Amino acid sequence: MVMMDEFVDAGQDGTMEALVGKLGEAASGETVSLQGILDAVGDTSFLPVLMVPALLVVSPLSGIPLFSSICGLTIAFVALQMVIGRRHLWLPGAVTRKTIRGARARTAIGRLGGLARWLDRHATGRGSWAMRKPIRKACEVACLGCGLAMPVLEIVPFSSSVLGLSVLLFAVAMLARDALFMSMGALLMVTALSLPFYALNAVAAAAL
Repeated sequence: MVMMDEFVDAGQDGTMEALVGKLGEAASGETVSLQGILDAVGDTSFLPVLMVPALLVVSPLSGIPLFSSICGLTIAFVALQMVIGRRHLWLPGAVTRKTIRGARARTAIGRLGGLARWLDRHATGRGSWAMRKPIRKACEVACLGCGLAMPVLEIVPFSSSVLGLSVLLFAVAMLARDALFMSMGALLMVTALSLPFYALNAVAAAAL
């Protein structure tokens, strides 16, 4: 595993498993807001904050109405500020104030442990030479596109979760400087964006 510099800068131990642990701690109350979770992670680095809504939308919480849209807008706000080079993160309260039951959040977050451990084991910095500024900027733009697409595609089953996983892979690629994870994120993004067309074709075929 490659230590992820921006996790270290944010005072974390450089692992996805530690990030998931912080999410679980933030959801220890009766209710929890997205802002509360982000506060627990800290906003000193953009990428760990970007990964929080991506992780949440991959979890079973994506089944809550409009939750995927809120996570998508949060991803879009963070990614846009990365693209334009802002130094300090800002998120609108209207997006981050939504609350969910703590017990439901803890159950969903608890299921992310296996994914976190897998990412930690396999983020080894392969092809780090390819993750220079132009490619990194392309990853940021891709995350912005995924975030903006989530509210539009929320009615398509699984599409938001696939887009969330794509954002997560792009973020890990930038943190660990791993070109393989970037390629996996791009493949998943294309797959998610193609799901509506498959759904429309299936509906059209059934109507004939």
